[in-house]
Amino acid sequence: MRLGQVKWNGAVTAAIFDVCSARPIPDYTLTDLILRAEKEGEALPHLAAGLASRHPVSAVPLIPLHPKEVWAAGATYASSAIARDAGLAGGNAYHQQSHAAHRPEFVFKGTSRVCVGPGQAIGIRPDSTFTAPAPELAVVLGAKGRIIGYTLANDVTARDLEYENPFYMAQAKSYNASCALGPVMITADEIPDPHALEMSVHIHRGGEQIFQAQASTSDLIRKLENLIEYLMRANPVPAGSVLLTGSGVMVHRDAALADGDSVTIRMHQLGELTNTAALLN
Repeated sequence: MRLGQVKWNGAVTAAIFDVCSARPIPDYTLTDLILRAEKEGEALPHLAAGLASRHPVSAVPLIPLHPKEVWAAGATYASSAIARDAGLAGGNAYHQQSHAAHRPEFVFKGTSRVCVGPGQAIGIRPDSTFTAPAPELAVVLGAKGRIIGYTLANDVTARDLEYENPFYMAQAKSYNASCALGPVMITADEIPDPHALEMSVHIHRGGEQIFQAQASTSDLIRKLENLIEYLMRANPVPAGSVLLTGSGVMVHRDAALADGDSVTIRMHQLGELTNTAALLN
């Protein structure tokens, strides 16, 4: 089921998305709906179907949910390790160690405060000269780390801060509009193999494409279940949170985001997420 949120009767409202329309779920945000499904032990698609309006409306998808927490996993793709080894991407010995380590790397990205949805601006830190998008598969978590759905994510990162000093990672990762999610969440039952998904990222400037690349979740060197198991250790991440699972694309410095750039992430199963970059104050 394709779930998300729309503006309906003046409020952000959960909805079931069909091909060209949406059926609002009155009195619920998607996070509210997830929490009710978890509390009552009911399958989310079943609950949504029972509560949704029978009258579809034409609506633009908003951010699919306002997550309780957002965590970002790093050093999860073989392709990013190869790019660093070949000198095609920045980083240092710390990044190489992270790829080789037994324990995965996590950064607390923030809460819904740092998140934006389709069509909204993603942020460029004013103290960064190399802010880059990172196309990622995002996992929406239920109680005890159960996967309840997937969406697209842009884990916007100030790479120059990250590469300068690993202790700057939180500043590189967590700031206003540093996480884009959308356009919708696909429930887990419709993605039988999350390790076989293809995605692409495209950066346009002044109407011209300045960067494009593809990645496949088949290239993940840390499987989703393993990431979640480590994330949840002594850390009871609440239902309605999101885990960004890392990126297999390393954007080059010469394609660093500039004010007004457009970034599009595409995946056949999850749709298209487009945002314009804006320099923060």
